[in-house]
Amino acid sequence: MKRQPLFSSLQVIDTPLTRDNQLAAFGMTNALLDLCGSTNRALLHFWTLPPTLILGLKDRHLPELEAALATVTDNGYAHFIRNSGGLAVVSDGGVLNVSLFIPQTASRHLSVDNGYELMKQLLQQTFPNLTIESYEITHSYCPGDYDLSFNGKKFAGISQRRSTNALVVMAYISILGDQTFRGTLVRDFYDAGLAGHQNELGFPDVWPDTMINVADAMQQPLTITEVKSAILASYQQQDVQLDLTTLMSSTQSPEFQEIYNKELAKMQKRQLGI
Repeated sequence: MKRQPLFSSLQVIDTPLTRDNQLAAFGMTNALLDLCGSTNRALLHFWTLPPTLILGLKDRHLPELEAALATVTDNGYAHFIRNSGGLAVVSDGGVLNVSLFIPQTASRHLSVDNGYELMKQLLQQTFPNLTIESYEITHSYCPGDYDLSFNGKKFAGISQRRSTNALVVMAYISILGDQTFRGTLVRDFYDAGLAGHQNELGFPDVWPDTMINVADAMQQPLTITEVKSAILASYQQQDVQLDLTTLMSSTQSPEFQEIYNKELAKMQKRQLGI
């Protein structure tokens, strides 16, 4: 039996990012959240980054942050701090970031748990051969109550942002590549950042083998393009009409660009001091 979707149509945008415009990931997120609330339309944003460690707000308080960031740079990864979530995650060519924007109305207001469940359901439909579980994988990087895992190994993490009239549920999904290296990168980042100091803020003790790629879990080759297509196909199977052009046009409007530039400036300001 088909699950009844929350929306009948979905506007989709795909923005591969470079190091030069990496802050656009979260500048765009806030601007799209505003657009979702004002238009009452569901939106889906795919984005990828070159090798980057995305810091959370909590990471600013590492006792030896400068030394921690040096380990990231030495491994050829860029870094920046986002405006959501508390702890670091890795993005590179094998990691797909998916942001689902849902209007919030008086008659349909999703709870935090329901928002997380929505992303879990989407990925379960996308990867029907995996039995996906949601609970904290303690020694993963950026552990959370709704870590998505297969056989106890995490492959995706979820976070949310909310405004008065909309919410966005964001997932980073490790599709392919060297996931052990990603885990080691984050472990070394925290080891250098703590450098023997008391871990008073509860930074994670990362075990690289607690995480896995979807391709490895499925024991088959996968590409980012194939996964994006599978996600869109899962919506089509629910009779959701996909609109692949309107959102791109909307983001070029002067009104959107004004909001986006303000949000981008906030992101740029947030980078000061790291």
